[in-house]
Amino acid sequence: MMNLPNKLTILRIIMIPICLALWALGQPLGAAIVFALAAITDFLDGYIARKQKIVTVFGKFADPVADKVLVLTAMIFLCADGRLPAWAVSLVAARELMVDGLRLVSAGKGNVIAAGWLGKIKTNLQFFCVLSAMLLPAAHWLTLTLAVLMSIMTVLSGVDYFWAARDVFKEDKP
Repeated sequence: MMNLPNKLTILRIIMIPICLALWALGQPLGAAIVFALAAITDFLDGYIARKQKIVTVFGKFADPVADKVLVLTAMIFLCADGRLPAWAVSLVAARELMVDGLRLVSAGKGNVIAAGWLGKIKTNLQFFCVLSAMLLPAAHWLTLTLAVLMSIMTVLSGVDYFWAARDVFKEDKP
């Protein structure tokens, strides 16, 4: 039987197309509510998994993937509607791909790169930036400010991951 944190992760994945459908149907408040609920499941699944000591391999994989798919698909929709700057969305997408690649290479060498607090701050800024873009008029100063802060934290957390995994870049010993 699947544990509660993993069920919450699956629920978050199910909420992604619902959020996007509401946005596409011109229901920004509904989309924002579903997005906010999905973001809350991200907090809850991690909290419950750590508190109850039920961290699973599925959760370690699916939780960050669900977060990235949720954030990036919403950002792409918002960018297409002129509500988020393309440079910010591109930066987030590039960082996520680079860090995922780094994690894959690191895992192949038997190392696990744990999520750091900078990454958690970055994720929360992404959530708030998306919600701001959904709820406020296009090019609102708050959304743009959050986009800049999110971008700075995106770069800093990416650098932090690469610094933490710098041994991955050493040549393998024969």
